[in-house]
Amino acid sequence: MLRLETGREVLAVLGFHVVGLVFELFKVHMGSWAYPEEAWTKIGGVPLYSGFMYAAVGSYVVRAWRLLKLEVTGYRTAATAVVAVLIYANFLTHHWLPDVRLLLAAAMIAVTWGAWVHYTVGAVRYRMPLSLSFVLIGFFLWVAENASTLLGAWRYPHQADAWAVVHPSKFGAWALLVTVSFVLVASWKPSEAQGAGRNRLVSSHE
Repeated sequence: MLRLETGREVLAVLGFHVVGLVFELFKVHMGSWAYPEEAWTKIGGVPLYSGFMYAAVGSYVVRAWRLLKLEVTGYRTAATAVVAVLIYANFLTHHWLPDVRLLLAAAMIAVTWGAWVHYTVGAVRYRMPLSLSFVLIGFFLWVAENASTLLGAWRYPHQADAWAVVHPSKFGAWALLVTVSFVLVASWKPSEAQGAGRNRLVSSHE
């Protein structure tokens, strides 16, 4: 409506919402966290707005890619995608199988080693390691999660009686989930300058 996103970007954000809502339904069913307040828009104990949280993360990646003129060099498309899929699967299977998120985090660092994200702020061009960008986004999401639980948007089991800081392990969990969002967005962004078995991903401005 406001034309802040293109048609493809809107579809991508909608996809994030659906995937996020399904993820929430599963995790709430498994008791990972809960939404204690009453609501007309709850399905299986999960309010529909919960999907928007994941859509917001996806929208951030989509918008930042265009507005900051993102370019990723040294990006291993297939290897990064495989690790991202395993990361997402581990968030579901660790309820029955061993939790291997630390190994997967190490694997993600390995496959993104040498990958840089280039971005523009004002008239200045910057760059940072791709893996560092995942960590930073995950940290700020963890800060936002602390604010959300403090205001009662949802609660973790250890916050049932009184609010407490969200466990730092959730910081790492968010950083890992961000990699999934990034890979989904990168999968349909234009790819150029193939070389040495790696892709150079550029923003739609180029």
